[in-house]
Amino acid sequence: MAKTIPLQDTGSLKNELRKYQKGQKLTIQEFNRVARLAYFGFVVLTPLDPEDDEVDSYLMYIQPPEGLPATQLEVYEDMPDSITILDGEQGNAIADVIRQGVRDRVDQLQAINRREFYFEYFYENPGEEQQSGDSGEGGDGSS
Repeated sequence: MAKTIPLQDTGSLKNELRKYQKGQKLTIQEFNRVARLAYFGFVVLTPLDPEDDEVDSYLMYIQPPEGLPATQLEVYEDMPDSITILDGEQGNAIADVIRQGVRDRVDQLQAINRREFYFEYFYENPGEEQQSGDSGEGGDGSS
């Protein structure tokens, strides 16, 4: 036999559900700390209820940073490794921060991939050689 729980006040239950669906707003300090973690990929967002258009809040998971980021990023002790229902407006802003962090890291990786470290460390500035009497014919070694 299935066990049922009688509901005394469905109105207060609906109000409580709406409160959860809206999510919580972070303080300015909390938001900034979460945004810093989000920028470096330590925050995961997922819509709270993707099938309900009226619910625009997010489930937010904060993974504790490790290694070098853990020594440099300030976090609240009770926030990392937690799941929070985040307000939709702040959730959208955190999603933008996540996207910007990914774009910036990709740009940095592409720049590093194109960088010629060898020439930077083992050759004098090629422009100085041309100015000191070299006519520049035969190529200056640049591509």
